[in-house]
Amino acid sequence: MTDLKLPSDPKPGPSMSRIAIWVIVGGVGLYLVISGVVGIITKGQ
Repeated sequence: MTDLKLPSDPKPGPSMSRIAIWVIVGGVGLYLVISGVVGIITKGQ
């Protein structure tokens, strides 16, 4: 009965490790997209 959550309780946010993983994955994805665009531009010249 003590772990009963009320609707007024704030929801816990994402953990710091999950945020760090998303930042790293987003950075790698951004690097791949930018390097691909740069490769297309330089090959087109």
